[in-house]
Amino acid sequence: MNKMHGEIFDYNKYPITFIKIIPCLNTFGLMKVSGFTFIRNAVKNDYPIVEAITSILPLCDEFIVMSGNSDDGTRELIEAIGSPKIRIIDSVWDDTLKDGGRVFAIETDKAFDAISPDTDWAFYIQGDEAVHEKYHPLIKKEMEEALNKPNIEGLLFKYLHFYGSYDFYGDSRRWYRREIRLMKNIKGIRAYRDAQGFRLNDRKIKVKLIDAYIYHYGWAKPPQGLNNKIRNFNKFYHDDAWMEQNLPETFEFDYGNADKLVRFNGTHPAPMQKRIAATNWKIDFSTKALRKNMTFRRKFLQRVEQLTGWRIGEYRNYEIVER
Repeated sequence: MNKMHGEIFDYNKYPITFIKIIPCLNTFGLMKVSGFTFIRNAVKNDYPIVEAITSILPLCDEFIVMSGNSDDGTRELIEAIGSPKIRIIDSVWDDTLKDGGRVFAIETDKAFDAISPDTDWAFYIQGDEAVHEKYHPLIKKEMEEALNKPNIEGLLFKYLHFYGSYDFYGDSRRWYRREIRLMKNIKGIRAYRDAQGFRLNDRKIKVKLIDAYIYHYGWAKPPQGLNNKIRNFNKFYHDDAWMEQNLPETFEFDYGNADKLVRFNGTHPAPMQKRIAATNWKIDFSTKALRKNMTFRRKFLQRVEQLTGWRIGEYRNYEIVER
């Protein structure tokens, strides 16, 4: 028995010629890919949600957007993309949830549950991420090759975390290196913790690591934008008392948590070009004491990684079964 396009096939009922054809069907354009995301108040919080969606839209047959109860025109912003592939579903967030960003996982699961039942691959993108179009052919090829491999349940992407501007990215143990963004449409997959990653029936998903990157722009904001980000983001993790004590209205972001930055010499995804061209701030990181707070242990572990590529004690919410 094998699940394909939402139906159950009994191979004993079909001639051998048909059995041989089934694994090859995806190479003839019958593989279905559904994109999905969640978003709320993208305008107010300066999330590049349009860029995120359109950066993977060419790879998708449909795209589900779980649109939260915004008050800044976010829904209209997404509607303006004008793609027939996009289906917007209205949702109301439970603002009483303060348990480690759990509301993000709930909204992610709503979007995942709304994809078509005959979907083969579900492509997740968050509102501050994007995929460069140069990776599209590789991603499509990896999906096609892994579709009929039962030992591969998802595809693991590498990450670039842009920081302060679009010219630098974080390069230290503080930044996660990899995460699942493509999964097979398997019942039991749920967003994990605050929806950074996923699990299948509470176990780690078996993945193949592919040579494609997610560009993460959540920290590529001007100083005031990062002040707002820190405060708004933490509201979904902590109560009012914690916020008042740790992030008062006078809070000023100081860029001291990057540890190490590397200048980016590549190109950004095409959907991001207009936003980047409109950038009106510059950060002089030569004056920032980025590594002042690093302990000897962290400096030592960072050095080991630089020399060997081995990240000792790395958090991995996945099981790599193929590279």
